[in-house]
Amino acid sequence: MIETFRNAWKVPELKKKLLFTLFIIIIYRIGGAIPVPYLDAAALSTWFEGSQSSGDFFSYLNVLSGGNFSKATLLALSVSPYINAQIIIQLLTYALPPLEKLSKEGPEGRKKINRITKYTALGIALFQAWAYYITLDRSAGALMYTTGWQKWFAEVVIIACFTAGASLTIWLGDQISEKGIGNGISMLLFAGIIARGPSAVYSLVSLMKTGEAKYMILVPIIIIVFVLMIAFIIFMNNAERRVPIQYAKRVVGRKQYGGQNTFIPIKIAMSGVLPIIFAMSFMSLPSTFKLFISPNPDGTGVYNFILRIFEYTHPFYACLYFLLIIAFNYFYVSMQYNPVEIANNLRQNNGGIPGIRPGKPTSDYIKRILSKITLVGAVFLGIIAIFPIIFGAITKINIAMGGTSILIVVSVALETVRTMESQMMMRHHKGFLE
Repeated sequence: MIETFRNAWKVPELKKKLLFTLFIIIIYRIGGAIPVPYLDAAALSTWFEGSQSSGDFFSYLNVLSGGNFSKATLLALSVSPYINAQIIIQLLTYALPPLEKLSKEGPEGRKKINRITKYTALGIALFQAWAYYITLDRSAGALMYTTGWQKWFAEVVIIACFTAGASLTIWLGDQISEKGIGNGISMLLFAGIIARGPSAVYSLVSLMKTGEAKYMILVPIIIIVFVLMIAFIIFMNNAERRVPIQYAKRVVGRKQYGGQNTFIPIKIAMSGVLPIIFAMSFMSLPSTFKLFISPNPDGTGVYNFILRIFEYTHPFYACLYFLLIIAFNYFYVSMQYNPVEIANNLRQNNGGIPGIRPGKPTSDYIKRILSKITLVGAVFLGIIAIFPIIFGAITKINIAMGGTSILIVVSVALETVRTMESQMMMRHHKGFLE
């Protein structure tokens, strides 16, 4: 990775793209430090510190924003509205014929879908801004004005600031995609999570300074576990199942075509972090409802029981979380891969899998392979997601950088390196080819 960026730095055009990307990231981080007016920062910090381990939807948003959400800054919503909009539009693409038609129209169709995604993200940002304001008013008590026309004015300003910050984030991501090294929204998400790294390191150092034998043993173990987790994620991200394909020979005029042997690469972790985001959004609903609907003071009733079993530290939470990740991974892969379409394309191009007849036997064979690989990938994502929960329950230490954050960081880093390598290959960079 370091060698790739060193070689890219030697290419003037790529150097400009790297510097431009760094400049946009700096702007993004500055925007994340600008406070929204009419909010009491001290009350907000006290409330969020008391609820950050509850596993609610706001804790999830805080991870995606790189800690900006807990500070209620201008870019508090960060990339979450755009990510949710992408997920919604992607699902609707397979459900609504007009969107499916747009997805097959090439670059122009993708531009229209991207425009629809941005408008959807704006609507989601407006809703999330309003919901965040309601939470700050009712639960956190962080508003400076609580009555009269001043409260109404403060509400409009706060919601407008959060919505504008989300729109600014989308625009910054587009600038990186167009003029930078690409993957704009992913790069901003990467930068936000990396920004929390120093505080995580500082918390571990603070535990070491206490001098307790427990922490003197656990902190080195945490560091080793995180290194092994990074290596495990890199291995699984690069792992793939190669289905052999053989094309039949055919003669057209005096030329002979076909007769080649190749393969279809099927990645094990093909769905990325999306199943975790789906599952996390679902699991956070009961804890989020708690912010709006207060439970019974005596602790009885069905509502209180549901809230207890959906607490972040409850064993039921971890088990259901793991099962939902597996289910959502199968759901996502089923939308991305159509074995019947793959089999038809192979037959139309005079290709086939050795030992497997064309048509339905080929689609059934691909379906069996996808089923096995999807299970392996789903278990991998489940382990990454619930490991911090299990580790925290055993050691009683709250890990600031969870498995999901590490998965996002490593995946974006690997994708960025692949993008840089492809751009250097197109320019026949001598340092890279050697």
